[in-house]
Amino acid sequence: MKAALLRSLYSLALGGALLLSGQASVAQTPADAQAPVPLGPTYYDSAIQFWSGQDVVPTFDGWIQNSDGSFTMVFGYFNRNYREELVIPPGPNNSVTPGDVDQGQPSIFVPRRQKWLFTVHVPKDFGDKEVVWTLTSHGRTEKATGKLVRQLYITQRLIDSHGNLSPGTDDPNKPPTIEVAPTADAQVSRSLSETAIVTDDGLPKPRVQKTAEGAQTNSVGRPVNLTVSWLPYSGPGGVTFDDKGPTIVADGKVTTGVHFSAPGKYVLIATADDSELTTSKKITVNVTQ
Repeated sequence: MKAALLRSLYSLALGGALLLSGQASVAQTPADAQAPVPLGPTYYDSAIQFWSGQDVVPTFDGWIQNSDGSFTMVFGYFNRNYREELVIPPGPNNSVTPGDVDQGQPSIFVPRRQKWLFTVHVPKDFGDKEVVWTLTSHGRTEKATGKLVRQLYITQRLIDSHGNLSPGTDDPNKPPTIEVAPTADAQVSRSLSETAIVTDDGLPKPRVQKTAEGAQTNSVGRPVNLTVSWLPYSGPGGVTFDDKGPTIVADGKVTTGVHFSAPGKYVLIATADDSELTTSKKITVNVTQ
């Protein structure tokens, strides 16, 4: 009986190993010994970190009700790669329906999760209709479906606060303001200098933390810094920054160098963050050879 149990455990272990390897455990004859039967499509395993070769998944991140009764559908994406930046121009592999294929959606996809990047405005009588963003990359097609589902209602304050709980409309902290100094057209062979000019109300203040003794306090608190981060949004090629951030604002500004891999029209995003609230600004850059 013990031997039979061991044989059963061995069979289970062997079957699991074959499943993990992507092949089915089947009886083979000499004629088909070199033709393993596939289990089917290979699915993404979140426990494995892939530098490249994985696809991009569009995400529906919620909807906002506007003051005129219309709605704003908000989308983001998840690039499953840890290093590969994909460029997917609007077209058959990057489309939004209904409407024009190109509705201003991102075409440059940096690694990992990017929330609340792309919006589609719909009328107040949109009802139970859908907005669908479809992406195809590395041979896989993924869709994000935007609907006015009550559970997915969000506010602009939620976006501005990184998805944290809103402290309420009476919160004294206001989002920072950000502007990007105008620049001349860029060239593929040269670095472009971009400067973000940032102002803020000085809030939030650092929080004073209690020590282990309880009643006593010290001056060590949560770091509060005014920073700027940069993100490529769209364009015909790859984009790299000398310092993509977050970079601490000094004398009201942050400067970085930007490099483009191909000529064309690009859109970049600069985001100011006061450690609690954010403000983003899109910048259009024309790049020549």
